[in-house]
Amino acid sequence: MTAVSGGVLNEAYERFHRTGPEWGEDQLTNHGPMAVEVLVRRGRADSVEGWVGAYLDRLDDMPSRTADITDADWAEALGDGRRIGDWTVYFSRALQERPWREVLALWWARLLPGIVAGTTHGVIRVGHVVRALLAGAENPATIGELAHGLAFWAARSRPVPAAGPPAGRLSPRAALDAVPRIPDQRGNVAGRFGQLPQLPGWEAAVAGLSPAATPDEVPTRLADLVTAATLGYLAHGHGQPVLLVHTATAPNAVLHTLPALPRELWAPSLNAIWTTTAAIHSAYAPPESAPRSALPTPPSGSGAVAEVLDRAVAHADEHVIKFTDTAAEVYTRTGHPDALAAALRAAGLIRSPS
Repeated sequence: MTAVSGGVLNEAYERFHRTGPEWGEDQLTNHGPMAVEVLVRRGRADSVEGWVGAYLDRLDDMPSRTADITDADWAEALGDGRRIGDWTVYFSRALQERPWREVLALWWARLLPGIVAGTTHGVIRVGHVVRALLAGAENPATIGELAHGLAFWAARSRPVPAAGPPAGRLSPRAALDAVPRIPDQRGNVAGRFGQLPQLPGWEAAVAGLSPAATPDEVPTRLADLVTAATLGYLAHGHGQPVLLVHTATAPNAVLHTLPALPRELWAPSLNAIWTTTAAIHSAYAPPESAPRSALPTPPSGSGAVAEVLDRAVAHADEHVIKFTDTAAEVYTRTGHPDALAAALRAAGLIRSPS
């Protein structure tokens, strides 16, 4: 915990806060703050300076302000990607005026319907910094990172595809396996998600998940969803190696944010991220599983987690680093070797930048 609250993470956050949350003509997401939180928390702080230096070269500057966002007109700016700079100023001011937990609770409820923002990168970025805050790293750099994360989520807010709440009897793994695929798995996220309302079985599949009867059941249900998605990546990650990592990392971000949220938000958070995970799975996971012979064999023994994490750091891709962190958690929680195999699968499918 000391490392998480130390100067390495703070310095990296400050460097990234001069950059925007997206970069390039294709508006790719800036994963820098998320990846460095993993590196520091996982005891790889000595890798941060070199990794950040290389990653910064690809990023764009923070977008300029256009107009103030106020408590009276914020709804008009929600989902307007041109106003990322305005949202960053708004949340920076709000977090100076009120405790971070209070701001997070208010805006989590407002932003939850748009949790697809940035293909879930908004909630993932928030989840990573909340982990640092809950670990004791409450300082201007981490508070600033929370402002940047909430701003990205607000500016890129996108509604979850319509579906009713969970009302069935299936475990997360069985429910995810039952999700039908869209007929045309081509094109961008909007085009793929646009097929879901007409997809036979879509709403029934989302409703098939067993609901959490009480808030106390939400963490277990979310943890099981993270496990299901991680193991699902091993079988289906070849369909879209980058997008499909978010079926695991997004619910994991929600899981680790729960302790900072009012309990009345726990069940709605589970429902929103389950529907989103199911939508990504439907839109990108191929119906056919990869043959077992094509899958990697994970290391075993007491050093297995460390070895897989070392491989992810050496690989250096931001998605591989974040997904390996989640997969390592799943392995630690369940002992399932396929969780570590999934991390190696991601490293094999996603090209290393180095």
